[in-house]
Amino acid sequence: MSLNPFDLFDIRSLLSEEERAVQATVARFTDTRVLPIIGDAFDEGRFPDELIPEIAALGLLGSSLPEQYGGGGLNAVSYGLICQELERGDSGLRSFVSVQSSLCMYPIYAYGSEEQRLRWLPDMATGKVIGCFGLTEAHGGSDPAAMKTRAVRDGGDWLINGSKMWITSGPVADIAIIWAHTEDGIQGFVLEKGMAGFSTQEIKHKMSLRASLTGALFFDNVRVPDRNRLPNVQGLKGPLGCLNQARYGISWGPIGAAVACLDEALAYTKQRVLFGRPVAATQSAQIKLADMARRITTGQLLALQLGRLKDAGQLQPQQVSLAKWNNCRMAIDIARECRDLLGGAGITTEHVAIRHALNLESVITYEGTETVHQLVIGRELTGINAF
Repeated sequence: MSLNPFDLFDIRSLLSEEERAVQATVARFTDTRVLPIIGDAFDEGRFPDELIPEIAALGLLGSSLPEQYGGGGLNAVSYGLICQELERGDSGLRSFVSVQSSLCMYPIYAYGSEEQRLRWLPDMATGKVIGCFGLTEAHGGSDPAAMKTRAVRDGGDWLINGSKMWITSGPVADIAIIWAHTEDGIQGFVLEKGMAGFSTQEIKHKMSLRASLTGALFFDNVRVPDRNRLPNVQGLKGPLGCLNQARYGISWGPIGAAVACLDEALAYTKQRVLFGRPVAATQSAQIKLADMARRITTGQLLALQLGRLKDAGQLQPQQVSLAKWNNCRMAIDIARECRDLLGGAGITTEHVAIRHALNLESVITYEGTETVHQLVIGRELTGINAF
């Protein structure tokens, strides 16, 4: 019996019936709704927002949150599979779902009041309210503690000044989860579109995540009522807890990008004839393809165990760092190798490899660069902080 080239260790057999159903549903959506339009959207630098109602209808926004807040109550493995199948289409689409679910809905659920949960989460689950997450600043990057955005009490309100950079969904978001220094440490606030002094600017000229909206956020004495402050967390553990949720999903997403690239490379090398035989009949091509399959299989097993640990309540942030580092590196290397196997054709967006390779330049950078995650593991091994 032939093995599935994209599941050599029959990982599907390790999934529950519900997990398999979730993966199959999102895979169909990616095949029928995403893949036919995403190449053009990437070329045009356009986020396909027409897909948002369908994404919401499938229950992909806040899928792991309780049903009472509009979520689907799915487990962590199911959320990982959602990210994997969406990123098989495009990293930009997975980024949208990741930001909405892990970076915006999660902090309101985990750190917000019951009033805030009921006010925003159901509408976010339906896509009626779009969120963005404001932590990164232009000068800060990997050092979030160096943020310059400040929130100062003014009576029963807060005045916020500062800016945020590289914010997915920023130009179209209805609310923004903003982290700022206060006299009591770093705190989170929910800013609403239309608040005086709150403005956004789309970032243009991107060569990566072109099918995603990225922006900068600016705060000029934005008056925010205290009821919009997330009351149940203080300090960096707030935003870092959100990032850990997002990094978990990113550990799964690049597997989908890698599978898409391998799928294309297999078909192309079997069809393309050079020197009297298909490229796939050469030893050099087969060695490359086999190595890709090995790395994908390793990444799949790593992600699945990560999900099982998360569902068991045993997940450690260092394990997320290792998986994010490994799987992003795996995927970007595979995308580049597949581009090479396609030859000159590989540089056009009529094929998926170059699009995924370009997107993965962002994925390997955001939510902690590869170097940051390497240093997290180094600190865990040695007990010495080298940051």
